[in-house]
Amino acid sequence: MKWELRGKTAIITGASTGIGKALALALAARGVHLGLGARGQAELESVAAECRALGVRALAVPVDVADPAQCKHFVDTCVSELGACDLLVNNAGIGMWARFADVTDLSIYDRMMRVNYLGAVHVTHAALPSLIQGRGLIVAISSLTGKTGVPTRSGYAASKHAMQGFFDSIRVELKDSGVDVSVISPGFVATDIRKKGFAANGQPLGDSPRDESEGATMSLETCTEIIMKAITRREREVVMTAKAKVGMWLKLVAPGAVDRIALRAVRERDGER
Repeated sequence: MKWELRGKTAIITGASTGIGKALALALAARGVHLGLGARGQAELESVAAECRALGVRALAVPVDVADPAQCKHFVDTCVSELGACDLLVNNAGIGMWARFADVTDLSIYDRMMRVNYLGAVHVTHAALPSLIQGRGLIVAISSLTGKTGVPTRSGYAASKHAMQGFFDSIRVELKDSGVDVSVISPGFVATDIRKKGFAANGQPLGDSPRDESEGATMSLETCTEIIMKAITRREREVVMTAKAKVGMWLKLVAPGAVDRIALRAVRERDGER
């Protein structure tokens, strides 16, 4: 049985661009009221306005999820103004692209853990009473790198592994509360996360170093459709793409082969042989 979304209230982090924005608009089209959080206030207000035009209430609250106090204020404001949190989407995240030996600013590892992992922890903790009251759903937008390590993405993979372990754990704890936990693991999606991610020197990466052509990257629309289907079905876990599912199986039976495939992909990207 599908979960009826109309009239529900959702809180989304990282809602100003990319997957967060796309989900906000998709949920608004289903009649879901929204509490939207991100650092960019102007972009966030623009998304909220688009959602309101679809006939729902939409609240824009600037938040840096790396700050625990801001996380609590964000959630408390949304719940107070909108009356509930039936659906929480932990989407805020930042990436990196650098070999560990080349990294000159290790603070990027701290930042990624505070945003990608601890931000989700603090926001979820603040929203939990309302989620339990409404027997709601927690969605964690993780990554395929939360399943297996990926060269040049060590800090990002570590933060997503932590995210996966955390939500797997609380799923069991919440089993009798009526709250479900869904972990979504996309691969490469056509968003700006790589441009805003960290390079080895701690500065924004800029242009993506990988092939972003059609076929090499999943479209934002396809990714959003998959996530929306998972939300309405309150699915436990979603691993996107058949190739990734094969890779997970291969990691169990031939982990060395997965390492070689990953290394070859990085070398091809860097123009090595």
